Amino acid sequence: MIELKATHAAPRLDQFLTELVPDHSRTQLQKLIRQEQILLNQCPTRPNSTVQMGDIITIDLPPAPSTIPQPEPIPLNIIYEDPDLIVINKPVGMVVHPAHGHQSGTLVNALLARYPDMAALAESAEQLNYNEEAPLEFENPTNPTDRPGIVHRLDRDTSGLMVVARTTMALHHLQQQFKARTVEKTYLALVFGCPPAPEGVIDVPLGRDPRYRQRIAPLADGKPARTHYRLREYLNSYSLLEVGLETGRTHQIRVHLAWLKCPVVGDTVYGHKKNSLALPRQFLHAWRLRFTHPRSHEILSMEAPLPADLQTVLTRLQEK
Repeated sequence: MIELKATHAAPRLDQFLTELVPDHSRTQLQKLIRQEQILLNQCPTRPNSTVQMGDIITIDLPPAPSTIPQPEPIPLNIIYEDPDLIVINKPVGMVVHPAHGHQSGTLVNALLARYPDMAALAESAEQLNYNEEAPLEFENPTNPTDRPGIVHRLDRDTSGLMVVARTTMALHHLQQQFKARTVEKTYLALVFGCPPAPEGVIDVPLGRDPRYRQRIAPLADGKPARTHYRLREYLNSYSLLEVGLETGRTHQIRVHLAWLKCPVVGDTVYGHKKNSLALPRQFLHAWRLRFTHPRSHEILSMEAPLPADLQTVLTRLQEK
C-alpha cells in the first residue's frame, strides 16, 4: 500500500499516476482505478478525475510479475571480469535493464546470455538501492528480478563504465560501497561556455520538477546532491570537464551543469535544442571507475576512452 500527497495539480488522475508509477501502463492504472485499488482522498474515483495539490492518493498495487529477462546474444565490451564481478564499457543507446518500452536489447539481456548463472541473482536483488539515474520517488525498484547483478546504472544516452556483480557476496558488498559513497565515478563532459571557476562543487538539492514531472529540477526541498567538476580544457566557446559524483540522483550531472549555466552539449532536455557541432547525443561519458574488490579488497581503478563519436567532435574542436 502506497500513500502519496500530490505536490501539484493535474487534469487527469491516470495521467498523473503514469509519471509516478512508471512500471505500470496508463491502461493498467485505469483498470486499477476502476477496481478501486486506487483511491483519491480515501474515496473511489475515476481515471479522468482532476487532481488538486494536497490530494491524498492511496495505491494498492498488485505485485509486479517476477519474470527473468530472456538471454540475448548481444556483444559487450568487457573491460574486466573475474568470478565475482564484471566491469563493462556500456555503449550509447543501450538501456541497462528492462523497463516500460524496453523489454529486450538491454544490458541485462546481454549479461544473461554471456553469464547464465547470473539469473540466480534475481532474488538477491530485492534490497537494491540504485545510486545513479534512479527514480527519486521510488528508491527501491518495484520489480528487482529483472535486473540481476545491477548495482548502479547509466542513462541510455550516457556511455561508459559500469560494474556488475556476479555473486550474492559481491552484490551486497558493492551495494554497501555505493551506499557509503566510496565508489569514485568520474565522467567527461563537453559543455557550452566556461564554468565560473576552474574547479568547484555544485551543492544543489534536486527533485522532480513540479511542472514537468518527467524532468528533474533544482529544488530547495529536494534531495541532497553534490557534483564536483574540474576544467580539463577550454575550447573556444566550449569546455571539457572532469565531473565527479558524490551523490547519484536522477540526471544529476546534466541538471547541475545546466544550473551552472554550462549545459552538456547534445542534451536537448536540460540544454540547448540544437548545437553547431551536430552531435546527435549528449557528450557525457563515464570515463573512470574506482572501487574496492569485494573479495580481495584490492582497489580497482579503470578507465574507458571516449567513444569514437565523442572523440571525433573533441578532436575537431582541438584542431580549430
